[in-house]
Formats: sequence, C-alpha cells, structure tokens
Amino acid sequence: MKLCMGQINTFVGDWSGNCDRILDVCREAADQVPSAVVVFPELTLTGYPPEDLLLRPSIATVTERMLERLCAELPRDLWVIVGYPRKTPNGLFNAAGVIHGGQLVAEYFKRFLPNYQVFDEVRCFTPGSEPCVIEIDGIQVGITICEDIWNPASAEAARDAGAELLINLNASPFHRGKRRERQDLVADRARTHGFPIVYVNQVGAQDELVFDGGSFVVDAEGEIVVAAPDFEEGSYWAEFEAGKPVVASGQQVAPPLEDVAAVWQALVMGVRDYVNKNGFPGVVLGLSGGIDSAVTLAVAVDALGADRVHAVMMPFRYTASMSIEDAAEEARILGVAYRSISIEPIYESFVQALAGEFEGLAPNITEENMQARCRGVLLMSISNKKNLLVLTTGNKSELAVGYSTLYGDMAGGFDALKDCPKMLVYALARYRNTLGYCIPERVITRPPSAELAPDQKDEDSLPPYEVLDAIIEHYVERDWTADEIVAAGFEEADVTRVVRLIDLNEYKRRQAPVGVRITQRGFGRDRRYPITWDWRSR
Repeated sequence: MKLCMGQINTFVGDWSGNCDRILDVCREAADQVPSAVVVFPELTLTGYPPEDLLLRPSIATVTERMLERLCAELPRDLWVIVGYPRKTPNGLFNAAGVIHGGQLVAEYFKRFLPNYQVFDEVRCFTPGSEPCVIEIDGIQVGITICEDIWNPASAEAARDAGAELLINLNASPFHRGKRRERQDLVADRARTHGFPIVYVNQVGAQDELVFDGGSFVVDAEGEIVVAAPDFEEGSYWAEFEAGKPVVASGQQVAPPLEDVAAVWQALVMGVRDYVNKNGFPGVVLGLSGGIDSAVTLAVAVDALGADRVHAVMMPFRYTASMSIEDAAEEARILGVAYRSISIEPIYESFVQALAGEFEGLAPNITEENMQARCRGVLLMSISNKKNLLVLTTGNKSELAVGYSTLYGDMAGGFDALKDCPKMLVYALARYRNTLGYCIPERVITRPPSAELAPDQKDEDSLPPYEVLDAIIEHYVERDWTADEIVAAGFEEADVTRVVRLIDLNEYKRRQAPVGVRITQRGFGRDRRYPITWDWRSR
C-alpha cells in the first residue's frame, strides 16, 4: 500500500472549492500511484470549524451532492478518505467516508466530540458508536477522526475489530508545543495497541485558529517514519507492507520548528488566510515606532508582500523624534507604502468641540484616549476608502489589563499579536531580524511607551512586563487564584492590581478584533467570561 497524506488548506463553506482541492491532489497522486490511498483532513468538504453553518437545513443536500461529484470524478482505482457532515434520522454526524471505484464503500462517525477550549462540537454533532475497519490492499485499515485518538477507547475498538493500521483524520489547531503533544500521544497509542498510525492534519487559518499541518506516520513501536513540514500545504507519501510502514526513498521526516519560529509562521499564516479568504486587496496599520507595530508590519509583509501593505505614522506633540525616525526606517527597509499624517489639528478640533462639555473639569485619561481615537478614525477612514483591512497592533498583555483604547488603537479588523504576551513580542522581533534586518535595535531596547503624555512609560501604570506576563499566564491560562499566584512568589499588590484589571476589562475584549491564537488559552473562543459578575479572582 502506498498512502498519500493530503495536507491541504480548506476554506470553510467553500464546498465546490474544497472538492476541487481534493480532486487536484487525487489526480496528481493517481499519476504517481494509480491505486494509492489518499487521506484528507477532518471535515474536508466543509472546512473546519464550520460552526453553525452545520445547522443550515440544506447541509444534507449539499453534502450528498458533493459526495456524488467525488464518486463520479475521482480516479476509480484510488482509495480516497475524506471528511464531511452526515445527516441521518439519528442526528448529524462528523463523518469520514472511503470512496473507491466510484462508490462510497465505507463510512465512520466520530465517536468522541471535543467540548473544551476552542471546540464545541457537541453543539452540532451527535457522537457515533461503532468502529470502522475496511480491507485495502490486503491490510485491515481502521478509521478514526481527530479527538478519537485522544481517547484510548477508539483505537482499542478499531484494534478489536481487526485493524492492522489506523488512519486518523484531523483538524487540530496550533498552539505552542502542540506538535510534540500530538506526536507523543499518537506514539503512545501505537505502542499500546500494536499498530502503525497515520495522522493527517489540515493546514491554514480560519478566523483566530491556525492549523499547522505537521501530518505524520508512526510505526507500531511509536517511532516517526514520515513527518510533513509544519505550515506547508502539500502531499506527503508513506508506504506499507503487510500493515507495517516501510522506510523508503523519498519519504521525509521534517524537523520541528523552534518555538518562536513556529509562532512566527502561525502569525504569518493567520494574517495571510484571514486577508485572502475574506477578499481584501491589502492591509493598513498605524506605525508608531514602537515594538508592537514594528512586529505587526513585518508579519504583514511576510504574509502578503510589501505591495499589499500600507503603513501610516500619526504623530502628535508627545511623539518622540526617534519614533518618527524608526517608523520611517521600518517602512523603507520593508518597502511598504508609507505616509505620515499629524493628528494635531484633528485633536484640537475635538478639544474645541468638547470645550463646553468639559468646562471646569481637569484633564485626565480622556485626553490621552482622544489621541488614540483620532488615529482610529484615520485608519478606519483609509480602510473604508481603499477597502484595506486595518491590522491593530495590541498584544495579549495589553488586552488582558485593558491597556488600550476602545474605538482607538483597538479599532480594526484583525490583531496579529492578540495572543502574544509582550515578552514574546520582543522575542519575535529579534527572531525576525535573523531572517533579514527590519526592526531597528533601539525599537527593541527602548522602554515601551504609548506616548500619550509627556515622558510616559508603560511601567508607570503596569508592573514590568516580565512580571505582568507571568501573572497573566498564571491567572488566564492556568486558572490560578490570586492567593495561589501570591504564594508562588509574586508581590500581593501586583497580583491584586493585575487580576482586578483582567476582570474589569472583559467588556473591552468582547469588542476587540479577532486575532491569531497561539496559546492554549487565548481571549475569544477559549475564555468566555461574563462581563457583569461578582465572583472575583477565585
């Protein structure tokens, strides 16, 4: 048996386009091996996650039409395994079907439906109950889908039904360290049940989720014999004899990416697919001379090319000359369209318009926020006029504690750094400069500042970012209580202040743009806290 892992980038809701992608891969595979087995990711036809598109009444009709098309157009000698939603009188199932000789010859319904972190499949799907084992080229092949492999019962059921080889279709999203988690888990299943496992994952981005591919094959001892590259679409081959993988020429074991490099690729893919799949010709962002906008600019250029990226510097009386110089330097190095528009006259117009309303009231943070909102108006106006997506530049640390302006620097359509803590942003800047210098050193080394007031520094309002990021990680990603964080060695005053800010700023995060998820607990699908509540830091 020769098996091709079709690590493809599907498009949610693009039934016809996803069918075309399947057919293209299969025709190319048939040219190499007419009777090959070609395996695709979970819910190949719909893309993943389709969310409430699954509740549309037409789902059964469209699925049937696409399966009929595949049966009619696929090379008849291939064995093709694809994922799709299957509506029956007993419910809607997350299904995998085997197509051969112009017919659907076997079908499996996912048994274990994830309902944690970013997953809520229980909302739409009914769990299956039976294993599926089919003979292909003399080998008894079991089929499972994604979460099934994380529960030992599904592999055990396939083995008890006679499987000599297990194929697992996946739509497994990226987070830091996820590749190793998958490989260790699948290797353990292979050793426990005594058969090789083929793990096929999709690649590409869907809203905040990024799918990193990294499809692989392990033998019965849990050793990796084939591993596809991360973040690359393609077809990757494996060979089996008597149910055992053969190490053959042309097979590859792609090395894992270093942590920061993997995050960079996830950010680039997240921006590229969000912009392209939503049909934007390009993006625009505010370039401040600070670290966050510098990294966002570099991500955008790597994702889209310099000709599709527009940067705008919007200086004010508090903007340092080095910020203006560094922003211009970044734009010049990366070759993007660049313009400087002062917000001074816009701000003064707002102040004059509000003079009567503010009479007798001392200046406060209102005037700082007005500066950010002037910039937000400019960027959104450019977006409307030129049909460019506004990339916001906030990071996870700022979003956690509300160190950002609603309808100001939060105004936009996509936030590449939304799930990146501040210290990771610094690491990303240094990493990107190893690929080609584009971020001036003093942007990385100078104390961070919003530059909304004279001599302002972030640490005037927040703990040092090393401390802030650690508290956020413990409270948001690990669900520690404030007392537990203090007991771990953090200053009680810092913990109390940060936890309070995280709790209070849920209302801002609800109105923040979507952004790339790279941790196990991002703000958005992962963490759904109420805005109005009275149960703090417990």
